[in-house]
Amino acid sequence: MAHLRSLALAALLISPCPALAQSVHANPLIDYGGFEKLVREVGPLREARRIEWARFAKEEKENNAILLDARSAADFARGHIAGAVNLPFSEFTDAKLKAVLGPDRQRPIYIYCNNNFSDNVAPVVSKRVELALNIPTFVNLVGYGYANVWELADVVSIADPRIGWVSSES
Repeated sequence: MAHLRSLALAALLISPCPALAQSVHANPLIDYGGFEKLVREVGPLREARRIEWARFAKEEKENNAILLDARSAADFARGHIAGAVNLPFSEFTDAKLKAVLGPDRQRPIYIYCNNNFSDNVAPVVSKRVELALNIPTFVNLVGYGYANVWELADVVSIADPRIGWVSSES
């Protein structure tokens, strides 16, 4: 019986304990639970704001809207939809978003990412579907207070003349 108690104690000591893990690795600048809550709250809004190409192309040209490309600066430089501005997702901060998007947080913002293109070639190489850049871009924009975000839902080709693809490789 003592042997079983020793094994049970050893198992407790080596198994991860969520409460202990949180206190040992607490970082007040990272809130995964808050991120999960934000994702749950933003999910229905995102689904309602995913729109087809024809509507996306029309509306991103209206109402002082901004077309935001959150891919890397290098990929943006290699090619993007005409009229887009670039702020790489990894650089989102309050200050940089305000500098690129302006002070009006109600301004319509239209977003797209690699996974909106069927080509799967540089600079729009497809990401895993569950990790497509549109997802965290949308969540982060809303989390930063930009509630008027719209996302391209369709899959198009950079070769489609309707897209207005601007390429440095042409």
